[in-house]
Amino acid sequence: MVSTDHEAVVSAALEKYSSTEGALLPILHEIQDALGYIPSDTIDVIGKGINRSRAEVHGVVSFYHHFRTHKPGRHIIQVCRSEACQAVGALGVIEKLKRTLGIDFHESTSDGQITLEPIYCLGHCACAPALMVNGEPRAKMTPDLVDSLVNELRTKSHDD
Repeated sequence: MVSTDHEAVVSAALEKYSSTEGALLPILHEIQDALGYIPSDTIDVIGKGINRSRAEVHGVVSFYHHFRTHKPGRHIIQVCRSEACQAVGALGVIEKLKRTLGIDFHESTSDGQITLEPIYCLGHCACAPALMVNGEPRAKMTPDLVDSLVNELRTKSHDD
C-alpha cells in the first residue's frame, strides 16, 4: 500500500508517462524529483502501472546511481568518483567527509541534515576534485576545506 503522501506523485507520473515507450525512467525521474527519492512502497504500483514486474522496476532503481531509495537529508553532497578526480585527491576528500559527517555513501547524518553520495563524473575534470552540493558544483575541493563546507551546510540548516 502506497502512503497517501506518495500516492498523488506516483499517480501523476504514471498518468503523464504510462503510454510513453520506455516510460520507466521518466516515471522514476518524475517521482524522485518530486519526493527526493523512490520510496519502496511505490515499486509495485509503478510496475503495475506500466506492466512491469517489481523485480524489473527495482532492478532499474538499484542499477542507476542517480536513484535513491531512502529519503535524503536536507543537503546532498555528491562527490565525484571518476579517475580524474581520484588522481588529484578525491579519496582524501571522501575520507575526510565520511569521518566528519560520521556516515558512509548513501547515508544521512543522524540529524537528517546531510546526505553523502558518490557520483561518477561531473565533467569538471580540469577543476578536480569536484563535488556537487545541493546541485551546485564545487571545484578544487581539498580535505582542509571539508570542515568549512560542513559548517556552511549546518549553518544553512539552522537558519531555515
